[in-house]
Amino acid sequence: MVQAQPFTHEAAAPQSAAPFEVLLVNLGTPTEPSPPAIRRYLKAFLQDTRVVNTSRWLWWLVLNGFILPFRPKHVAKLYKSIWTDQGSPLLVHSQRLADQLSLTLRQQLGQTVPVHLAMTYGTPALAPVIQNIAKAHSTRPPALIVLPLFPQYSATTTGAAFDAIAREIGTIPNLPTLHFIRSYAEFDPYICALAHSIQSHWETHPRGEKLLFSFHGIPASYQQKGDPYPEECAATAHRVAEKLGLSNSDYALAFQSRFGRQEWVKPYTDHLLAEWGQQGIRSIDVICPGFAADCLETLEEITIRGTEQFHTSGGKTLNYIPCLNDQPTHAEALAQLTLRHTPHSSPHFKS
Repeated sequence: MVQAQPFTHEAAAPQSAAPFEVLLVNLGTPTEPSPPAIRRYLKAFLQDTRVVNTSRWLWWLVLNGFILPFRPKHVAKLYKSIWTDQGSPLLVHSQRLADQLSLTLRQQLGQTVPVHLAMTYGTPALAPVIQNIAKAHSTRPPALIVLPLFPQYSATTTGAAFDAIAREIGTIPNLPTLHFIRSYAEFDPYICALAHSIQSHWETHPRGEKLLFSFHGIPASYQQKGDPYPEECAATAHRVAEKLGLSNSDYALAFQSRFGRQEWVKPYTDHLLAEWGQQGIRSIDVICPGFAADCLETLEEITIRGTEQFHTSGGKTLNYIPCLNDQPTHAEALAQLTLRHTPHSSPHFKS
């Protein structure tokens, strides 16, 4: 049984102010599963040059002439299929993770460490969250640990979050000390949390013949220009498989969520699901390690559509293993990651 590594940190005496604060950043989500809300979200997301790096005038025509007028209606149906009474799954799980991380840090440090949540696109928006942090500490801003919830670095996600934060930080007169966590694709506590989640699933469900690590894809041209994302995804999958003692034939890596006609990094998840079904593989397990919180891409694209694709191709059982979400092992891993980037030289911090 793979156990999440315990972390012990000498408890500090309660202080009047936290030695640092944490800003968790996720991609974003519509405010409701309606075409107008999705149109607003998609416009902000798809007009970011980090996300779509192509001729701006041509993309403006495609985005405003074809995508935004028609696609939101289709996407709204997909969101409605996974929307909860509490709201967007991504937002609900991300906020619970922020709360769990704050609790974990308080238990380890003996004082409250504020953990804020913001989205690169949508709400809670980065701008007001950062401005509120600045206003609360106008004379002596604390160190701010920025932790994008993208374990594997990509310019399309982590890079976009950094751009948005840099723009907003640039408007603040009294800058905080900023610690930006680039990625944690091979961070051992994160790897252990994933392996522990998979093993826990196997203890309560029949183990599939294959384990699929499905990551969100990026255009192949982005990789060719130097985006290290596919390599970091492969590193994560390899490390988890190693922890679980899997052979190369026991698991596979694939990329999902491609959009448009251009080639994306391969293999494609939907193609692999069809191939496995056609090869007579009856049962598989799928996990999406690139997503910190369950969302449309995991709950609808994999759990609903992926299952249908696998069944149509001859497969019988697709078991989706949920994201780490607000599991204690996830919060523990992020706490360890955060504490590696804390300002140990600060007079408020006792290590």
